[in-house]
Parts: sequence; C-alpha cells; structure tokens
Amino acid sequence: MRLRNITGSREMIAASRYVVHEEQNCRGKWQEVFGNGRPIHIEIGMGKGKFIHTMARQHPENNYIGIEKYSSVLLRAVQKMEEEELPNLRFIRMEAEEILHVFAPGEVERIYLNFSDPWPKDRHAHRRLPSRQFLEKYDRILSPRGQLEFKTDNRGLFDFAVEELAPAGWEIRSITYDLHGDAGLMEGNVMTEYEEKFSAMGNPIYKYIIYREK
Repeated sequence: MRLRNITGSREMIAASRYVVHEEQNCRGKWQEVFGNGRPIHIEIGMGKGKFIHTMARQHPENNYIGIEKYSSVLLRAVQKMEEEELPNLRFIRMEAEEILHVFAPGEVERIYLNFSDPWPKDRHAHRRLPSRQFLEKYDRILSPRGQLEFKTDNRGLFDFAVEELAPAGWEIRSITYDLHGDAGLMEGNVMTEYEEKFSAMGNPIYKYIIYREK
C-alpha cells in the first residue's frame, strides 16, 4: 500500500483534534468523550474512512469510532473530516489487537469489519479479524444486544469467517452470498471504496450479521 509512506502523516495525525491520542484513558468513558449517552459503534480497519464517515452523517443518533493502524491511510479519513466535520465521529490509530485496552466490557453497541485483510497463509489465520481469537475479544466489549457486521469480496475469507462462528459461540442473524442482490440487506447499505470497486467489476459481495447470546 503506497499510502503508508506519505511523508509527515504521523505528525499530521498527532496534531489532529479528530484523532483520540490517549485512547486507553478513554476505556469505559467513551460516552464522556462524545459528551452524550448515545450508542458507540466502531469500525475496525476503516481504511480511508468513507464508510464510517457516511454512517456518522446518516445516523447522528449514534457515536462512531474509526480504527486504523496505518497513518497514511488514516490521514485520508482525517482529511474527510476537515472537509465535513461531524461531531459524532472520532478516530484512533492503533492495532486491532489492542481493543480490550481501549473499550470496556459492554461499551460497544456495534462492530463493523469491512473488506479486512485476508491473511491468506494458514499460519496467519489468527490475525484475520473474523477469526475466533478476535471474536472472543469482540464478545467482551459488545453490549448484551450488540452485533457485528462483516463484509468482504473474498469468498475464502468469508467461508473461514462462517466456519469460525460455531467454535466461538456466535449466532448468525443474517447472511448473504450476494449482498447487492439481497433487497433486505441492501436496505440502508453504505458502500466502502473497495465495495464500489469490486461490485462494479461484477464481483459478489458477502455479508453476515452475527450476535452472541448473553
């Protein structure tokens, strides 16, 4: 990803008021950060931020936090906020593995995973964001009525993600192997940059919505 090497991106992010820099101090206090009691929705691996920025604009009744580990990619999301500031959206530059240090049990209402890195080698399966290892982390930060939404164009990754659900104790609320042909799940669908690209090429988009009985 050539965007990782934008000169000065770390410094620009460090100076941005849209990026939360002491995120571990916010654990259990995210509603205080936003100054209201609205539900917290997070996107892990948000890329350039198109999806979460659109969601925050369309749903002012929720607070949104975008998580991205690459400074040069996060910078694009920050630039979107500079063009159109939204009071219910903030960003964190961090590794997904750190989420338990940043969010308290039950603090998050919804998690979005969009077009995550497939990590194709078997030895890297535990790094895949829909893996059972990550599902265990998500379970700990989601509220009792919380849910997780996952979209991808990678059939192998999607099959893997579905196979991980039973061992991890999660239930499927909705699933489709052709999102853009599913009228129900397409209602209110917000596309990411990757989704626009791959769907325009005729590639099917896979999606599930899952939850954990608590």
